[in-house]
Amino acid sequence: MKSNVALPPSDFRDTLPTADASGGRRWLYPRETTGRFTRWRTAVAVVLLIVLFAGPFVWIDGHPLFLFNVLERRFIFFGVPFWPQDFYLVAFGLIAFIVFVALFTVVYGRVWCGWACPQTIFMEMVFRKIEGWIEGDFNARKRLDASPWTTEKVVKKGLKHGVFFLISFAISNTFLAYLIGRDQWLTLITDDPAQHLAGLSAIVIFTGVFYLVFAWLREIVCTTICPYGRLQGVLLDKNSLIVAYDYIRGEPRGKRVKSEEVRVKNDELRVKSFPDGASSSPTGDPAFTLNSSLLTHHSQKGDCIDCKLCVQVCPMGIDIRNGTQLECINCTLCIDVCDSVMDKIELPQGLIRMDSQANIEQGKPFRFTARIKAYSGVLLVLLGIIGFLLVSRPVMDVTVLRAPGQLYQRETGGKVSNLYLVEVINKTYRTLPVQFRLSRTDAKLRFVQPLSSVPAGEQTKGMFFIDLPEKTIRQNSTPLHIDVLAGNEVVDQIETTFLGPVK
Repeated sequence: MKSNVALPPSDFRDTLPTADASGGRRWLYPRETTGRFTRWRTAVAVVLLIVLFAGPFVWIDGHPLFLFNVLERRFIFFGVPFWPQDFYLVAFGLIAFIVFVALFTVVYGRVWCGWACPQTIFMEMVFRKIEGWIEGDFNARKRLDASPWTTEKVVKKGLKHGVFFLISFAISNTFLAYLIGRDQWLTLITDDPAQHLAGLSAIVIFTGVFYLVFAWLREIVCTTICPYGRLQGVLLDKNSLIVAYDYIRGEPRGKRVKSEEVRVKNDELRVKSFPDGASSSPTGDPAFTLNSSLLTHHSQKGDCIDCKLCVQVCPMGIDIRNGTQLECINCTLCIDVCDSVMDKIELPQGLIRMDSQANIEQGKPFRFTARIKAYSGVLLVLLGIIGFLLVSRPVMDVTVLRAPGQLYQRETGGKVSNLYLVEVINKTYRTLPVQFRLSRTDAKLRFVQPLSSVPAGEQTKGMFFIDLPEKTIRQNSTPLHIDVLAGNEVVDQIETTFLGPVK
């Protein structure tokens, strides 16, 4: 039965769920629940955790699958190496990622936060699970925190925080392995500690940061520190899919008694057999008298029985019945627990569901709006540009610069020479032969030290002279073109200038 009564403004909260009346921290004790969304979230979390912890240790053909070595400016994504010279690809990738996040949020709300964000996965699927195993359910945890410091409390708290610290240590080592690579990480943890004070200090610092986040800050990270939580407020609109409470159907709230439900159902059945306007059976039997006041009272109630289980299971401490809120991470726990309540009182599921505000208010089905189409178009263009740049990216990156502070030198035989510095980066996992070819037939290129090949995934530097006959020089700065060949294939073309005297 639906009601057209909306929530009065006085029912909406005006305080933070994580703060008490004096402004102090109010700890949250979310209740555990089960359901189809919870099972799917658990499966997704297990897969993502396996991928996260295995990522830096998966190597293909002797090379890591992922590497984010900021110090040495070496990056590997899905086995493909990237160098600082490829930063333009990273820039386009970041732009595409931001547009994708905006598009995804416009369409699906904060599904990322509740289903794939590392903060949520570790907090809800790892640390809270361990907390429950050690300290008990939400009521037991609440009682333990309120109790004096007994032996039991010291043991449980000490064990919990000890396990928290060990997990934070494991996370810290995993992230460090992403940054410096598997082999350097193994050397770091097995070699003499005195030789790796900087690396070990980084592990300790990051362990402390992760421990602080998951043992103390918790949901504050999502509401205060993470910028995406605040950004989503300007991205969502009435057509976005969100975890929503159907207030049209649910209001006004009210407790229900099983005996009352049975009586109402019986009265509703009987009233169908009465003549129009009759309030009792035609025979006048008092046993069949319609309880009109009870039926009227029942018809004024919505489907929400105000059990507050949706509030108890929320890891952010909010009441989803107050509408879309900054803290909501679309974890769908309130959907599962509300569906279980609806099953028990024999009402349809979906009082809380994934839906748009427009659909709840007006019965509008989801549709692609102009904004969604615009975001999708921009995203497809960016992905096309990135794909083209990746395919056309040369296997070598060559930089040629004239030696700083050098003009030109006169050589024997009526020739003039310029000194150049060359830097060659091999972006592949195989050694590549390299040679240089000048566009002018009368020019000669000679290396100070031979440079015939570049090792796999390395950077090689060298110096060479270019000689030109003085009689052929017609200007102070003569343009030159240098072809760079890997074998017989031209992989890059360099433009430079040659300085010389002009008579």
